[in-house]
Amino acid sequence: MSMISNDRPSPYGNRPYGSFPPKPPVNEETLKTEKIQIERKTFVFTLKENPRGRFLRITEDVGGRRDTIIIPAPGLVDFKKLIDEMVKASDETPPKDDNHGNQ
Repeated sequence: MSMISNDRPSPYGNRPYGSFPPKPPVNEETLKTEKIQIERKTFVFTLKENPRGRFLRITEDVGGRRDTIIIPAPGLVDFKKLIDEMVKASDETPPKDDNHGNQ
């Protein structure tokens, strides 16, 4: 008789799916925060630091629904370079009639 992965005992006990123990709070220091409103979206850029290093957290809020990405500080120069390239491409490419750039 073989054991499949679902038959293995869970290290979290017999809790239902999704009820993992809460992560311990991480001590984060906010170094700078800026907010920008673009159409119906609000973007919050927060430069933070924790014991693992510095990072930029970008949070998009659309009608109360939030999505976040985190960019480690060592990647910010490359991230900016890529954004600059996208801005240039957008400026150089004429918009199509059926798409006005709204996402």
